Amino acid sequence: MSQTITSTMKTTNYTELRNNLKQYLDSVVESNTPLVVTRPGSKSVIVMSLDDYNALVETEYILSNKQLMEDLQKAEEDIMAGRTISQKDGESIEQFLDRLKCTE
Repeated sequence: MSQTITSTMKTTNYTELRNNLKQYLDSVVESNTPLVVTRPGSKSVIVMSLDDYNALVETEYILSNKQLMEDLQKAEEDIMAGRTISQKDGESIEQFLDRLKCTE
């Protein structure tokens, strides 16, 4: 049916995909594993789940946003340096967020 080409990708040809479309699409969605579809005389294509596609687009956006990347880097430095605020036991999320407002 399909051949694994990496630990996370499988491949099939156009005819096999057409003959077993439901099985392949179900597999892509359930396993979050992209599928490479080879086409004779044409470039190959990737079939991926909508969730995976949305995650890819979000990652691309984050990586392309200079300010967001700087903010993430500073946040990581703060975490590594122990500059964090934790929610206390028994504290509601509303109380926690109110307490955060007081520290800004």
